[in-house]
Amino acid sequence: MDNIWLHRYAVFTATCTGLLVFAGGLVTSTDSGLSVPDWPLSYGMLMPPMVGNVRFEHGHRMVATFVGMLTVILAFWLQRRESRPVVKRLGWFALLAVVAQGLLGGLTVLLLLPTQISVAHACLGQTFFCLVVSVALLTSPAWRRDVSNLVPVNKTGGDGFDLRTLTLLLTASVYVQLFLGAWMRHSGAGLAIPDFPLAYGGLLPPFGVAGVPIHFAHRFVGFVVAAMALWVAVRTLRGYKDVAPFARPAVLLVTLVLCQVLLGAFTIWTAKGVLPTTFHVLNGAIILATSLVLTIRVRVRLAAKETTSSNWQGMTPEQVGP
Repeated sequence: MDNIWLHRYAVFTATCTGLLVFAGGLVTSTDSGLSVPDWPLSYGMLMPPMVGNVRFEHGHRMVATFVGMLTVILAFWLQRRESRPVVKRLGWFALLAVVAQGLLGGLTVLLLLPTQISVAHACLGQTFFCLVVSVALLTSPAWRRDVSNLVPVNKTGGDGFDLRTLTLLLTASVYVQLFLGAWMRHSGAGLAIPDFPLAYGGLLPPFGVAGVPIHFAHRFVGFVVAAMALWVAVRTLRGYKDVAPFARPAVLLVTLVLCQVLLGAFTIWTAKGVLPTTFHVLNGAIILATSLVLTIRVRVRLAAKETTSSNWQGMTPEQVGP
């Protein structure tokens, strides 16, 4: 039986996690990472004066604490009301991830923002976001509707690639791109290439300049992600244009990627202006989540239809997949 309130709570938790990603991006965009020099307290207090950059750093901690409490409730709620073991495990993984994320956040402050730990903190935050988005997806009534809505399998679309493989590769590419973005951001290479769309007025920048290799890698993989998102969208619409759970996220992906390119451009053109830089971080997380949603839908639904062949009728949603 659907538990609509559990699903709504999961959606709320995922939304708050998106706000947490934005708040974390604000800390980096405003160089507020060490505006509060101690942890877990802030200047020895639970609530320091919210002045200057303290409001960004401590505000980030407050949002993180709230999301942590939401995650605790979500994990135990799933354990009590969810019948599918894989969804229960996602709740526990999310709880472990948010605890680890808090500890990494503390280490970034206590160790004075080392690049490696800061990047790990950023990447784990994206992983945690993916976990709670997955829970929100898998607890939705639409996901658990009757298996008669499963679509036929179309293994290839003329180019030799299974759509399941393409969507998985896209999601992996987006995650790599976010890793490179975090590395670029936390190593101070955000303006190592000061112009866009060219690089020092040409197609290739001088790679001997500090920060240029990682910055250029971020741009190059961004181009790869944009091309793959377009490829996935074309393949999806060509084979499943009437299947809304596939077509809608595919179209949304292309739109988000185009917005991401513009946000990246404005980040350069405004010399890392706070708003374009921070929305660039948030939009990247939304792209990852959207790609993951499409990947899960394609892989689980098509695989279920394929493996059950002609005797899939009458199966329960629990038998079909997570």
